[in-house]
Amino acid sequence: MLYRESGDFKTSYKADNQTFPIAFDRYRYWVVLAVAYLVIPFVITDYWASAILVPFLIYSIAAIGLNILAGYCGQVSLGTGGFMAVGAYACYKLMTSFPEVNILIHIVLSGGVTALVGAAFGLPSLRIKGFYLAVATLAAQFFLVWLFNKVPWFFNYSASGQISAPEREFLGIAVTGPNTSAWASYLVCLVFVTACAIIARNLTRGSLGRQWMSIRDMDIAAEIIGVNPLRAKLSAFAISSFFIGISGALFFAVYLGAIEVGEAFGINKSLLVLFMVIIGGLGSIFGSFAGAAFLVCLPVILKLIGVDLLGWPTDLVAHLQLVLIGFLIMFFLIKEPHGLAQLWNVIKEKLRLWPFPH
Repeated sequence: MLYRESGDFKTSYKADNQTFPIAFDRYRYWVVLAVAYLVIPFVITDYWASAILVPFLIYSIAAIGLNILAGYCGQVSLGTGGFMAVGAYACYKLMTSFPEVNILIHIVLSGGVTALVGAAFGLPSLRIKGFYLAVATLAAQFFLVWLFNKVPWFFNYSASGQISAPEREFLGIAVTGPNTSAWASYLVCLVFVTACAIIARNLTRGSLGRQWMSIRDMDIAAEIIGVNPLRAKLSAFAISSFFIGISGALFFAVYLGAIEVGEAFGINKSLLVLFMVIIGGLGSIFGSFAGAAFLVCLPVILKLIGVDLLGWPTDLVAHLQLVLIGFLIMFFLIKEPHGLAQLWNVIKEKLRLWPFPH
C-alpha cells in the first residue's frame, strides 16, 4: 500500500513538527490544491458553482470558525447565523461607503468588524459556560437579526429592507454583481478558504491553540498552570467570529448577491453550521471541510435519487433530509463523537498496518 511511514525519517525538529509530517499526506494535499486551482476553474459550470462548490467553500470557512470556538476552546455557540449577518452587513456598508476600495479588502475588514462584535458577545463566557453560554449566544443571534431588520441605516434606508451587492471587479474581472462568472466566484472563495484553513491550522497547533484546548479540557486546571482564561476565551471568540464574518461577507457578496437578514441568517443557519461541525468532527480542521461537504452534497444527492430517479414529491424528499440529518447527528454523538474526521483517521491507521489485522 502507498500509505506508509517507514523510511520517512526526520533530521530536524522543524521537519518533525511540520503540519503534514508524512510525505504522502503532503503530496496528497498539493495534488488537491493543484486540482482546485488549475483544473476546476476551467471545467466548472454555473450549476456546480451555485449548488455545490461555492456554498461548500463558504460553509467550510464558517465551520472552521465555529470549530475553533466549540471544538478547540469548548465554548458552545448558537449565534453563528447572527455573526455571519454581521459580516454580510459590514461588507455591504463598506462596499457602498467606499466604492473605490478593493472588494477583497472589504471582505477582510468585514471579518475584522465581526471579530470585534464576537469578542463583545463573548464576554459572558468569562462567567458562564455550557448550556447557559449557548443560551447567551442564542440571544445574540436573535438580537443581531432584529437589529439588522429594525435599523434602516444598515440597509441604507431601502424600502424593501433587502441589501444588494454592487458590482465590483478585481483585476478587471467581475467578482460581485449579476455579471460574475462561475469560475470567478469559485476562485475568490477558494483563495479565502485556503488562507483561512492555513491560518486556523497554524493557530490550533501553536501556543494559543494549546491554551484553547486546556480551557476546553479543564478550565480550572488551565488557570492554575498559568493560562489566562480572559485572553484564551476572548481570542477564541474573536478569531472564530473573524472567520464566520468572512464567510458571511462571501455568502452575501459573492454567492447570493442580495439577501434579507431573517431568511438568509436565521437560527436555521446557526444550526446548519453547528451540525456541520458535529458531523465532521469537533476539534478538527479537516472535520470542518468534511462536515460542510457532507451537508452541502446531501440535499443534491437526495434530490437526484428521490425526485429525479424515483419520482418522489419534493416536499417528501425535503422532510427525509431533515430526518436523515437528525439520525446522523444522534449516530455520531453516540457512536463516534469525533465525527467523520475520526473515521478518516481510523482508515489511515488501518492503511498503515495493512495487511496485518488491527
